[in-house]
Amino acid sequence: MSTAVLERSGPTVRSADRTPRRTRYLSTGILLLGALYCLLPVAWVVIAATKGPGDLFTTFSFWPSVNGGFGYNISHLLEFRDGIFWKWAGNSLLYAGAGSLLSVAISVTAGYALAKYRFRGRETLFRCILAGVLVPQITLAVPQYLLMSKLGLVNSYWSVLLPSIISPYCIYLSRIYAAAVVSDDMLEAGRIDGAGEYRLAWSIGMPPMIPGMVTIFLLQFVAIWNNFLLPYIMISDDRHFPMTVGLFSMLNQGASQPALYSLVIMGAFLSVLPLIALFLFLQRYWRIDLVSGAVKG
Repeated sequence: MSTAVLERSGPTVRSADRTPRRTRYLSTGILLLGALYCLLPVAWVVIAATKGPGDLFTTFSFWPSVNGGFGYNISHLLEFRDGIFWKWAGNSLLYAGAGSLLSVAISVTAGYALAKYRFRGRETLFRCILAGVLVPQITLAVPQYLLMSKLGLVNSYWSVLLPSIISPYCIYLSRIYAAAVVSDDMLEAGRIDGAGEYRLAWSIGMPPMIPGMVTIFLLQFVAIWNNFLLPYIMISDDRHFPMTVGLFSMLNQGASQPALYSLVIMGAFLSVLPLIALFLFLQRYWRIDLVSGAVKG
């Protein structure tokens, strides 16, 4: 009788094993399609950056060119208008770097206060921040321009930096992260020992939030680095352009000078490299956080 039971239960076990396997195959296939969809444009830019002006539209193929197109494109791009691409790259680094650091400082401070202190109007303020998350940034560009115009900051670095340092989403993320990782018991113990609130925030509150700070920095850096509409509206002097607006101005000139198209593609390729390097450099902070979490567990 036991043999009969085993024989009847065998097909059930096989079908149960087969169902998760099919689900895994389906999930893997969907992920591969998503990865292909995301990586195909990047691969096209990398391959197109190796094409010279004569190969870009006439004999283009998905295979890197060996005719010296890469060297031609990068040398002519860096020499374009006395090296203005370097100026655009420096502006992008200034906007993204300074804006991200200031945004981290403001977001983490505000998120920590909203998570660990109780004061009148806290929930109302947090709901206003959540409402700000739902507002598309594109709708704020014109009001921000009018405000900067009143302050006399249009066509300056501040006109791009100041609107970039406040991010409702980053403040929301900081509050959620601070509530999860900063221990209330540790804060109370510090208060009993006589530590002030600034000392508590710096010594107990900030160290566990470093992975959250890195995440906010990356989110803001990528958003500001790739931002086009805000600097396009705020700035008219091309010496203050970031790479996004600068390359767009080159693209507009390509109608009369088709050779500039290959230079624009090379500029797009170079603009992606700092983002890749930044992600590779900062990913170790997430690894450290995972390891420390495993040790605590």
